[in-house]
Amino acid sequence: MQPLVKEISYQDPAAIFSIFKDQVGSIFLDSSNTFQEWGRYSFIAVDPWMILREKYGSDQNPPLEVLDQHLQFYRLDPIPDLPPFQGGVVGYLSYELARSLEHLPTAAQDDLNFPDLMMGFYDVVVSFDHHQRRTWIISSGFPIGDLSHAQQRLAWMDHLIKTLRPLENNTAFEVGNLYNPFDQDTYPPQVQKVIDYIYAGDIYQANLTRRYEGSYQGDPFALYTRLRERNPAPFSAYIKDQHHVIASASPERFLKLTNCQVETKPIKGTIHRDLVDPIQDQRLAQQLAASEKDRAENLMIVDLMRNDLSRVCQSGSVQVPKLLEIESFATVHHLVTTVTGILDDNKSAIDLLKATFPGGSITGAPKIRAMEIIAELEPTYRGVYCGSIGYIGFDGSMDTSIVIRTFLLTDDKLTFQVGGGIVADSDPLAEYEETLTKAAGLKKALNQ
Repeated sequence: MQPLVKEISYQDPAAIFSIFKDQVGSIFLDSSNTFQEWGRYSFIAVDPWMILREKYGSDQNPPLEVLDQHLQFYRLDPIPDLPPFQGGVVGYLSYELARSLEHLPTAAQDDLNFPDLMMGFYDVVVSFDHHQRRTWIISSGFPIGDLSHAQQRLAWMDHLIKTLRPLENNTAFEVGNLYNPFDQDTYPPQVQKVIDYIYAGDIYQANLTRRYEGSYQGDPFALYTRLRERNPAPFSAYIKDQHHVIASASPERFLKLTNCQVETKPIKGTIHRDLVDPIQDQRLAQQLAASEKDRAENLMIVDLMRNDLSRVCQSGSVQVPKLLEIESFATVHHLVTTVTGILDDNKSAIDLLKATFPGGSITGAPKIRAMEIIAELEPTYRGVYCGSIGYIGFDGSMDTSIVIRTFLLTDDKLTFQVGGGIVADSDPLAEYEETLTKAAGLKKALNQ
C-alpha cells in the first residue's frame, strides 16, 4: 500500500504548526537550521489515532516490545522523490528507557514523571523539503487502510491549512525563579568523583549533567519560536502531550535508518563561538579541532557506537567516513564524527534501538558502568533529556535525535539540563564553565 499525496504551496512550517500547537499529540519535527544537508526536511504530525505512553516496571513488557507489537500491523510502501517520512510513529524515548534494556539503578528522584516512551501513530503528516521549497500533505489511510479514508483525512488537513494566518510574534512567555541547585559549588566535586572512578579503572568517560529549573507563565510555543530563531538546529522539535511540552533545538543525530543504511553522528567536543570577530571565531574552531582532550573524548564514543552498531549490522559494514569534523552552530562549534553501517536483513529499527539506546555521547564508556555512575551522582531522573526524539516510518525507516538543548515544561515547572563528557584529564572547573557555554543559547531564548 502507498500513501495518498497532495502538494500544496510552500509555507513557513512553524506557522502551519501553530494551528495545532495546543492539541495533545501534536508534534513538530523541525529542521530550523535548513542550510545544512541534514536540515533539509521538516514534518508535522497531528491527530494520532493512538498514543502509547509506557513506563517500565518489572511486571510488564518492555516499552520497545510494546511498540514493536503495534507496528507489526502497519506496512507502507514509500513513494520515491518525496521527503522520507510518509506516515508512522512519532514521539520520544526518555533516557530512563535504558532501565528496560539493561539492569541499572535508578536516580534518587523522578520528580518530572515522564513516560519512558511516548509514541503517537499518525496517518496524516505534512512534509517539507526546504531545499526545494516544496510541501506535501501525505495520508496513509491507516488504521482503516483504504483510499476513501485517506482522501477524507487529506482533505481535512488541506482545509485547515487554507485557514492559516501569518504567525504572530508572540512573546507572551516569562520564566521566574530560575535556579540551578547543581551549581559551581556542587558540580565540580561531582566531576572529580567521575575522574576518581576513571583512575580506579571503572570507566574511561562519563557524561555528567546538571539541571536548571524555574516557574513559568505564558505560551510554551512562544518560547519555542524564540528558541528556533536564536538557536536554530537541524533536529529541533516541539511536542505537546497531556501534562507536558518539549521544546528542543538539538544539533545531534542519534540514528538514521534508510533502506538498511544506518548512520549516527555523535558529538563530543564543544567550544563557544565569537560572532563578532570572524577571524577569532575561526581560531576557536581550530583550537577545538586540535584539542587532544576533545579528540580523545570523541574517539572513545566513536568506538562505543561502532561496537553498538556491530551488534545488529552486517559483519564488516560499520565504517567511519567522517572523523572529528568541525560543525558550527548558532552559539558553539562542535566536534562531530559520522559512523555508518548496513543493518542485518533480519533486523528492524526496533532492533537497532535496542542495540544502541541511549546514545554513547550522553552516557560515556563503557556504557553500562557509566550509566550506573550517572545514577549515583545525578540527583534526579533525566527524563526526555538525553533520550531521543524522532520517527519510525511504516516503511521501516527511522530518524532520531539526541535530546540536548531542550526545555521540558510540565504543568508548573520549566527545566533544562546541560553537561559534558568527563575524562581523565578533565579539569572540574573548566567542565563547569563548558556547561555555561552550552546553557547560553537556552538562556537567550528565556531572555535571561
